[in-house]
Amino acid sequence: MSWTVGVDVGGTFTDFYVVNGATQEVIVHKRPSTPEDPSRAILAGLAEVAESSGVETGAIVRLAHGTTVATNALIERSGGKVAMITTRGFRDLLEIGRQVRPKIYDLKADAPAPVVPRQRRFEIAERIGPRGEVVTALSDAEIETVVAAVAGSGADCCAVCLLFAFLNPEHERKIGAALRARLPNLHVSLSSDVQPEFREYERFSTTVLNAYLQPKVTRYMARLRETLESHATGVAIGISQSAGGLMAVERAGRLPIRTALSGPAAGVVGAVAVAARSGEGNLITLDIGGTSTDVCLIEDGAAAMTYGRDIADFPVRLPSIDINTVGAGGGSIAHVGRDGLMKVGPESAGAVPGPACYGRGGALPTVSDANAFLGRLPATLVGGGMTLDRQAAERAIAPLAARLGLPLAETALGIIRICVSNMVRAIRAISVERGYDPRNFTLMPFGGAGGLHAADVAEELAIRRILVPLSPGILCAEGVAMSDIQESFVATCRVELGDDLSPIGAAIAGLSNQARRWSDGAAGLVISASLDMRYVGQNYELSIPLDDGMTLLAANELRERYLATHSSKYGHADAAAAIEFVNVRLKAHLPQAHGVAPRLRRQDAGSARSTASAWFRAAAPDATLIVDRGTLEPGAVLQGPAIITQFDSTTVVPPNWSARVDEALNIIMEHQP
Repeated sequence: MSWTVGVDVGGTFTDFYVVNGATQEVIVHKRPSTPEDPSRAILAGLAEVAESSGVETGAIVRLAHGTTVATNALIERSGGKVAMITTRGFRDLLEIGRQVRPKIYDLKADAPAPVVPRQRRFEIAERIGPRGEVVTALSDAEIETVVAAVAGSGADCCAVCLLFAFLNPEHERKIGAALRARLPNLHVSLSSDVQPEFREYERFSTTVLNAYLQPKVTRYMARLRETLESHATGVAIGISQSAGGLMAVERAGRLPIRTALSGPAAGVVGAVAVAARSGEGNLITLDIGGTSTDVCLIEDGAAAMTYGRDIADFPVRLPSIDINTVGAGGGSIAHVGRDGLMKVGPESAGAVPGPACYGRGGALPTVSDANAFLGRLPATLVGGGMTLDRQAAERAIAPLAARLGLPLAETALGIIRICVSNMVRAIRAISVERGYDPRNFTLMPFGGAGGLHAADVAEELAIRRILVPLSPGILCAEGVAMSDIQESFVATCRVELGDDLSPIGAAIAGLSNQARRWSDGAAGLVISASLDMRYVGQNYELSIPLDDGMTLLAANELRERYLATHSSKYGHADAAAAIEFVNVRLKAHLPQAHGVAPRLRRQDAGSARSTASAWFRAAAPDATLIVDRGTLEPGAVLQGPAIITQFDSTTVVPPNWSARVDEALNIIMEHQP
């Protein structure tokens, strides 16, 4: 009996998806997170799974882990003491940046200070030119001087960021080798290793953040690996990346910036796989957790990708699934703003003390408290592991209702409506604002609170179809467990689109060789390439995928494809304008064998059906059917209002909605006119 475990560490709960490699039997588990040391919750959860389900840790052969350690370190500014080495004259590049205000209408708002202070930014006399040629040679004396300066600064990590190192990394590699020889305990990040790509400011920022994260993430990875191997000898550990795949734990320590958005990305991977079982390929995902909501648009079974974004207000240039996040979740706190109007979020009650209804000392009204008061949440959560206190929720909401001069039920419904409007705004940003009509997509809610708000969100967007997965509260952990080992490669190749495409072909061949070396001859390697293209003079590119993953098209075909993509995204295209290539990108992955569809081990189902009062309108509560999902077989149909409870989540079926269980055991909700 060999088992694969997917673990997703969230701000409130740590989720486990445990699947048997031979039978595809699945066990799900959820326990409170331990933010001070996430590995504690992982080990405790594995022990609880072993005790309740008989899965011995020694039988675990693979553990895939989505982690928030890097993200939290950036948010809390708790990384290492970082130094930076750069080309003479570019010491202040990180502060100059793009000279763009973080808030265009706030003249007092400033960009965050760089994580490397000016006194630990060291210049070196060298210069690589724009074609990769050596303009100023790098001397050994310069290297000795700058290495001594880093040693004297007390830094425990160092970023090496030289101009045009993405074209010629020779100078960076010499400096890196000298740093490692003189300071063996120093964590070193070279921009030519982290992201060898055009645009120096974003490349510098990404490399500095990577170095800043290395000490903390490396310690965590080493501790996690040591502890897991003491319980499960030989277990293979994979760490989820922001681009959706897994990487080895050692590589995660070297490139921690790639893990910064790994949890939400894993949820999208799981959503694509689960929806495919129901024949759905066009989705808008709605991942609602305790502190935030993540949304993503999936077209034809493929999630949109982005190659530049801000993380904790810092620019990062790395491939990642294009996920939009808003501060609205179950723990979001409702309050009255300075304008006298009610607001919800982005402040959250978090895991401790949590919402008032959790009974852990929370006193402020949250979205979860509103749901508990309205009767939309069951009396117990997490399979009976947590009992909700509806009276505590009422006590938390009462002062807010009194201040607004509204009845309790109307106040609670208002909290839900405001929270939903924040989620709808996030979805509009990735759909309507990019030329997509959300009515042509199926909404797929997951996360602990996804099913609670899915119908309200769908109605605001006129979406008529919702797909609720079998284990919505564990889907991120399922996505981690299903992820492939993956690596991304990039080469800048700025040439104008014309008849001679040999430079592009050479770049693709070079990246392909890198991918094969990375795979170390493993069977089943899958490679796909795309080209970053733009009009000459433009500042941003569009990604154009190649046919069959690797087939380089003729120049006229590439031009037509670029024009079609530009027209689709921006509503216009100039057929006569010159076009150029900027980057060649390649993704390599080793697909994991998943076998037959997973089969969830049944939890003890509660009573078949009951009725309770739940509020869907301010006038009066409605008699609402309460159903345990474990009792619903394929073909079962429910008419709202109904509440479907299960171990990891709750799904609300309001009036005018129906719910049907399909053959894949997913719930299909449809709006009734």
